[in-house]
Parts: sequence; structure tokens; C-alpha cells
Amino acid sequence: MTTPRGTARLDHPPETARRLRLWLRLLGTTTRIERELARRLRRRFGCSLARFDLMAQLEREPRGLTMSQLSERLMVTNGNVTGLVRRLVEDGLAVREADPGDRRLQRVRLTARGLERFHEMARAHAGWVDELLAPLDAEGHEALTALLDRLAGRARAVEDARHVA
Repeated sequence: MTTPRGTARLDHPPETARRLRLWLRLLGTTTRIERELARRLRRRFGCSLARFDLMAQLEREPRGLTMSQLSERLMVTNGNVTGLVRRLVEDGLAVREADPGDRRLQRVRLTARGLERFHEMARAHAGWVDELLAPLDAEGHEALTALLDRLAGRARAVEDARHVA
């Protein structure tokens, strides 16, 4: 089979084609929701989604986190975290302090002002997520969560097997 451009088209088995369409639907839906949340955070608070995510990690750890811990949790490079942290510190929303157990490490934590600002953003963010996911009733939510848990379990198993090999 050829496409209108004259290039050969892949013919996947029906089950594979169905799974590919599902993957694209999941990715597209997630991307749309993430883009809308990012747009609203930027418009209302002048905050990027990456900055919000970093602040969310710090809010969960009142004693703070090291730069490596932040990188690991956010799944980004230390360089990305460094820039975000620097701007939070400059804005008075976070501080860097020497780790009491290892003075070579720096821990980052939110200031009182940073915590207040994050809570304001988190309340708005929760409302936006609630609005965007409103088409799912409780039953739909539970069903989708169960299905996503199954997919996440499979992805973890594949990743674990790769690390063992």
C-alpha cells in the first residue's frame, strides 16, 4: 500500500495498530491538558509549569531537597534544576542552605513567602484540573485509574528488566 505522497506505508497487525492509536490518543490528551495548565499558570501567576512542579516537590519536603534529589524527582538534568532554583532564590521564594549532615551538599527549601505563593497556585491548579477532568464521573475516574495503573505496572516491569539485563 502507498500513501498519497508515494511512500510505502507500514501495515501493522490490527492489535498493534489499535495500540498505536491508543498511545497517540493518550499522548495527545495529556499534552493538551498540560498545555492548558501551563497557559493558565503563566497567565495568572507568571509561572512556568516546570517552576510549579519544582515548588510542589519542595512543598512536600519542609526540610528541603538537594539539587540531585530535585533532578531525580523532576526527571530533568541538574542544569535545568539549577536555573529554576536560582530564579526562585532571586525572587525570595526559596533558600539554599548547607546540608547539616554533609556541608558539601546544599538543600533547597521554600521560604514562608514561597510556601504561601505555592499554596495560592496549587489551589488554582487543583480547580483547573477538576474542571478539565470533569467529564469523568467517579466510576469513569476509577476505571481509567485502574487501566493506567496496569499500563504503569507494565512500563515499570519493562524498565526493571532492562536494568537487570
